[in-house]
Amino acid sequence: MARDLFNRYIWLADTIYRAGKITLEEINSKWLKSHISEGKKLSRRTFHYHRDAIERIFDINIECNKRGRQYYYYIDNLEDLKKDKVRNWLLNTFTVNNLIDESKCIKDRILFEDIPSGREYLSVLIEAMRDNMAVEITYQSFDKDMQHTFVIHPYCVKIFKQRWYLAAFNPYYGKVMIYSLDRMLGARITDEQFAYPEDFSPKEFFRFSFGIIVAEDCPAEEVVLKVYGNHRKYIRALPLHSTQKEEETNKDFSTFRYFLRPTYDFVQEILSHAQDMEVVSPQWLRGFAKEKISEMLARYDDVDSQHAS
Repeated sequence: MARDLFNRYIWLADTIYRAGKITLEEINSKWLKSHISEGKKLSRRTFHYHRDAIERIFDINIECNKRGRQYYYYIDNLEDLKKDKVRNWLLNTFTVNNLIDESKCIKDRILFEDIPSGREYLSVLIEAMRDNMAVEITYQSFDKDMQHTFVIHPYCVKIFKQRWYLAAFNPYYGKVMIYSLDRMLGARITDEQFAYPEDFSPKEFFRFSFGIIVAEDCPAEEVVLKVYGNHRKYIRALPLHSTQKEEETNKDFSTFRYFLRPTYDFVQEILSHAQDMEVVSPQWLRGFAKEKISEMLARYDDVDSQHAS
């Protein structure tokens, strides 16, 4: 039920956003064509209920302007919305989904990655975050053979490489930990309310992280990478981190400077570009990358030796 409401809210906000100004009758015309309506008209009372919920959850203000006998609805804080990455992502994602649902005749021509997302728990977690309510989750990490059920205080959610993650305070361990939504086997909101710490900033918490790993034993430091050939264009278009700065540029390569935590996920990213990317500094990271590349090469050498024999 919570997930259906979440989808309704995004559909309504997206419809008004795309229309600019629109009447309730025009909204209903689009609503009835959508699978989300289940063939039932959107009543005025329900519309205003959704309108209030959209403002509370997404901080999107839907205002009304009377012109003649008609009432036109529009998004009042449109400029703020355009600057907000999270709300833009939500609206853009649902826009694509909505277009696909309304264009079923070409659905076999639109291809997606089949990945676990855990989004069935996203609406539960967002609702719990909104009301500062503790959540009981059943979780099984990749390195554990058994699942465990425990209570956490959800602080924020983050998407990384098309997967959702939750940063939550774990009372048992007494610290903020990261949980992947696709490793959750269950989630329910409890009756326990928690105090969201005023000094916690999600943006600051992940500020120096490449992805979702926040390792206290891996302090942020300066990292310099050398990127070769046309691969520089890819790195310019999709920066590896918000601190990215291109410094030296010449015919064959460019150097990029970062200030971040060089954690395991960052090393994996470097190795995925291994043919076109080289670690210049720090020296320990260069040595670590070289070691991993040597291990990869050794595996290929072993296989070639076995085939030769």
